[in-house]
Amino acid sequence: MDRIRLGVIFGGVSTEHDVSCISGTSVIENLDKAKYEIFPVYISKNGEWFVYKKDVDSIRVLDISTDIEELEKIENITDYLKNLDVIFPVLHGLGGEDGSIQGLFEMLKVPYVGCKILASCVGMDKVYTKLVFEKAKINQATYEYIQKYKDKYIYIDKCFNEKICSIDEIANILEKNLKYPMFVKPSNSGSSVGINKAINKEELKEYIRHSAIFDKKILIEQAICGKEVECAVLGNEDVITSCVGEIKPADEFYSFDAKYKNVASKVIIPADIDKEISNEIRDLSIKAFKAIDGSGLARVDFFVEDKTNAIYINEINTLPGFTKISMYPKLFEQVGIGYKELLDRLIDLALLK
Repeated sequence: MDRIRLGVIFGGVSTEHDVSCISGTSVIENLDKAKYEIFPVYISKNGEWFVYKKDVDSIRVLDISTDIEELEKIENITDYLKNLDVIFPVLHGLGGEDGSIQGLFEMLKVPYVGCKILASCVGMDKVYTKLVFEKAKINQATYEYIQKYKDKYIYIDKCFNEKICSIDEIANILEKNLKYPMFVKPSNSGSSVGINKAINKEELKEYIRHSAIFDKKILIEQAICGKEVECAVLGNEDVITSCVGEIKPADEFYSFDAKYKNVASKVIIPADIDKEISNEIRDLSIKAFKAIDGSGLARVDFFVEDKTNAIYINEINTLPGFTKISMYPKLFEQVGIGYKELLDRLIDLALLK
């Protein structure tokens, strides 16, 4: 039987480029070489496309910040992609998880792993994810939304009325509507890049300026004191969930450094929570996934408040980290779906979309 011609794309132009290289090479290393003819594709940080010429049997998981070598420029990207049976875009963040590359695949009519255009766009944009979850009546932290505008900021209320403000005026509005501590987040950024926790007005203003480096749209959330838990989902129409896992960040919150550089960060699988809470999180994960019109896969993140056990959805990741030690595959491994089988299932789902 002919092997499936599978393109695995990694790298990309986002701040998560290096993480994507780790995920992508992990996927390549663990694919069934007898079942798939693998075409590794690397996108550089400045957006150039290359064939990764290294023999697929010798590709191993890269270390973070490793330089990619053995590359050959792809001169005609559309012709190259149309020659494939299916694509696995192991891309995180802008340009890979935000619907843009999914739009390219749709125009070329090439099947691909993961969420389609709408779900990818909504899942990447934290502000618009909030709006969808509000409509779905999924409990979430109190938040405000602002935009950078020249040397000022625009405050956007819940009815999308806009008011141009100075940074001091913005801080005063936020202090009126939210309580410290507050998380300040670029609306379109992954792996916690650009996110900070403010405990006073000066930090709030500093972190708003910092977030504006990564995105003009900025989300400010009132912090939830509780466990950070995550649940993985898999499927198109018939969606299943993993167990729930708990994050124990080494830092004050699960920052980029805590995720990828601090070995003291830990995960507990399954999470140390009551079965009823776990089951509710699993149900809410499917609801959130379907609310954004998800397909294929996602990881849904929540908080469980310490004092009340109330569940708050944090965000949904439509293309989560995919190394063997990443939460998404580890959560499914706990319920009996190993890494290799998970890859097969995702590719099968892509061919069925």
